[in-house]
Amino acid sequence: MCYSLGPIQEEPGRAGVRIDVRLTRDQIDAITQNMVHTLIREGTISTEEPGGVIDRLVEVFAEDLAVEDQLNQEVREIMEKYSDELARGDINYQEMFRKIKAKLARERNIIL
Repeated sequence: MCYSLGPIQEEPGRAGVRIDVRLTRDQIDAITQNMVHTLIREGTISTEEPGGVIDRLVEVFAEDLAVEDQLNQEVREIMEKYSDELARGDINYQEMFRKIKAKLARERNIIL
């Protein structure tokens, strides 16, 4: 299964250029391992069980990304109701998607 980080700016100064970032569970694990080991090495955190910290953080990140994936799916389903307007160009898909997603996130107390 892949998790989405959603659209992000590809480079500063390139407005409107967006990419979707998809991460597998293994990639989340690798990123988390790197992060935890770096924090331990820098003395920012200390633990007798780095594996346990890594496992818990992987769970938290994966759960959080899954919530956003579900939210994105719900937004796409809502957007289907506006397919005619989108096809005619009456509505900007990206802008509408962001607005609906922000509204749903606010209503559900989801921090994006």
